Order: sequence, then C-alpha cells, then structure tokens
Amino acid sequence: MKGENSKKLEEHWTHTDTLAFWSFALGMLLENYIFSLAAIATGWVEMPKFLQSLLLSWSPLWLIIGIAFAGPLSDHFGRKNTFYLTMFLYAIGAIGLIFSYSYTLILIFLAIMLFAAGGEMNTIMVASHEMMPNKHRSKAMFMELNFINVGGLLLAIVSLSSAYSSVAFQRGMIAAAFLAVLAILFFTRTKLPESIRWLESRGKDEKAKEEIKKHYGEDEYNARQQIIKSSITDNHVNSVSTFVKLFATIATAFAGAAGFGLLTYVLGPSYFKASTAWIILVTMAAEFGIGFVGLGADRWSRKNLLLIGYTGTFVMTLIAYLTVGVWSKELMFFFVLLIILNAFNGIGYLTEDTLKGEVWPTKVRGTYTAIVRFVSIGLYIVTIYLTQNLNLSQYMLFNLLVWGIGLAGAVVWFILGNETGKKTILEVASGESK
Repeated sequence: MKGENSKKLEEHWTHTDTLAFWSFALGMLLENYIFSLAAIATGWVEMPKFLQSLLLSWSPLWLIIGIAFAGPLSDHFGRKNTFYLTMFLYAIGAIGLIFSYSYTLILIFLAIMLFAAGGEMNTIMVASHEMMPNKHRSKAMFMELNFINVGGLLLAIVSLSSAYSSVAFQRGMIAAAFLAVLAILFFTRTKLPESIRWLESRGKDEKAKEEIKKHYGEDEYNARQQIIKSSITDNHVNSVSTFVKLFATIATAFAGAAGFGLLTYVLGPSYFKASTAWIILVTMAAEFGIGFVGLGADRWSRKNLLLIGYTGTFVMTLIAYLTVGVWSKELMFFFVLLIILNAFNGIGYLTEDTLKGEVWPTKVRGTYTAIVRFVSIGLYIVTIYLTQNLNLSQYMLFNLLVWGIGLAGAVVWFILGNETGKKTILEVASGESK
C-alpha cells in the first residue's frame, strides 16, 4: 500500500512542461533583446544629450506601461490570451523597425515592441509559477530568467557583427533575428494550455478539466494536486504582511532594474560610447554563466540567495567606486570588475525576479507583480535623468546608493519574509494555503 501511495504522489515532467519552458524562456530572451536595443539605437542617428537620455529612458518607460496594462489584463482575461496580444504587437514593432530611418520612427516602433515586452515578461512571471510542476518550479523559473541574458547576448552579437555595415543593414539584421525567434515562440504558444490555476480561480472548472485532459492527463494532474494538498498539511508558514512583501520586492526589484541598467545600458552611451556593445556583451555573458546556479534553485533557500546576491553586488560596487581612477583609464580592469559584480548581481536578480511573482494569490498575481515591476522600473527612469550630468565618480556613488536600497530589501525579507524556495509549493509561498 505504501508503494502505491508513493506512486500516486509522483509527478512527471511532461511534453507540455517542456513546451511551456521553452515558450517562457524565449519570451524572456525577446524581452531583454528589445530592452537592450535602445542603447544600440543611440548610435543609429545623431542626437543631442537630452534626446539620448530620452531614448535610454524609452525602454523602461514603455516597458512599465505594458506592465501596467498586461498585469490586470492577464488576471481578467487569462495568461494565454495576453500572450497572443503581446506577440501580435511584437510583430508589428519589428517590421516597423526595419523602416525606421529617423529618430521619431525609432521611438514609435520601439515603443510598440517595449509595450509588448513589458506585458510579455509580467505574464511569464505569473504563468510559469502556476504551470510548472511543483518540484521543478524554482529551477524552471530561474533558468527561464537566465534567457534574459541570452537576449542581451544575441543583440550584442548581432550588433557587433553588423557594426561596420550601414545602419540600415544593422537595423534590418536586428529585426530579422527578432522575427525568427518570434516565429518559434508563436508555434510553442499555440500548443500550450491556459493556466489551470487561473481557470479554477475564475470558476471555469469545465474549461480547466478540458485543458487537464488534453495537455496533462487526469492521472498526472491528480498526482500534482495530491502533492499540493500534502504539502499544505505538512508546511506551516508565518503570515507576512502585504507591506513587507511590497517593500522587499520593490526595493530589490528597483536595485535590480536601476543598478543593473545604469551600469549596463547608461554607462556606455554616457561615458564609454565606443564600448557600449562590449559592455552589454560582457555583462550578459557573466550573468548567463552564473545563471546556471538556477539548476539547484529547488534545493536552496530563496532568502539566503537574495541576501548573498545583494550583499556581493553592494560590496563589488563599493570597490568599483573606490577604484574609478584606475579602471576608467584601463577598461580591461573595468571588465574584470564588471564580471565579478554581475556574478553576484545575477544571483540576486534571478532570485528577486522569481520572488516577486510567487508571493501573491492567484487571483491578483498578475496585478501585484505588475505593481512591483511598474514602481521599480519607473524609478529606474528617474535615475537616468538624475545621473545624466554627474561625473563618473559621482555616477558610481549613486549606483552604490541604489544597491544599498536593494540590500535593505534583501535584509528585510531575510528577517521577516517566509521561505519560498526549498521546493515550497506555490500555495504556501503565496499564503493561499491559510
């Protein structure tokens, strides 16, 4: 009898889970491909400093507009329907970008793509937690997020490989690579079910049964449900206030967006214009490499990883601030610092991006995840303008203060937050089991 019960409680990685993983991973790739594009686009047309700042702030601005729209939309109309909208807008923007010969057209079509990217990533953060098998939920999310770095790498490689051609050729190459990945993404999305958790939270039980039967099979899904019920019974989680959740997630997300953005996307165009693509390439390569820690994410403490990531990033930024006079004259030293800094940042970023989508109840997960991302990325826009007239030393000090805020959020969650890692099921992580 014991053997039978063990068999019933076993969950398997299915074909549907594989499709979902690659769908979400490619979605993350395209999001950062587009987000990083503004830094490359600063070299497409001549522009004064204030228009360069506008173009650099264009990415986070339209990203948060897309986030604000897609968060509630995915809660009301479903995760899958929201994906169809974002992919349609992606296609329009990419085709338009090919013919963007002026600063204004670049802004217009980048805005369309960034709007879609904001909605895309927000919905992935929500859907992945809801759809992945419990024992693989953290690992899948970490590795999907690691494809953000692949998006930046792909853009940097395409940009550098076409850097000595005409701007029109480079722009066309960037758009063509994007459309090729989008075609694969569309194919995988059509094969996916709607989130069963979302359907059940909306009372769409019959539709949920249809999706279960078609994509998982009743035996597999029942096994997953038994594991959830067993985990709820066996796990006691302290109640965490909404204020603590919002402070910790917004503080760490703000540092992840602003601290990372200022070093990756703003530093190059502002101080080392000729090295912009190389800074993006080195940063993304370092973060992609460290991203494989995600393979152990189901075993490790989310609270510990968050604290390690933000402490390490703060310390490395402090070292960078104190040695500005050295690495500003020898960029190879700067790239060494950048690699080590982004190793820690990668750990913190993957952890906070996973955390901010898992601590909210299913009915409002899209909306609250959007609130956190809207506020944190919105504040990043402010930092672009606050730093545009600073010298390099002042700029690095400002960056240090940003990471200090992120560290404060990590410390608060370490002390007051609940453990959402170590194979914690979503219902316990979000507090829905209470």
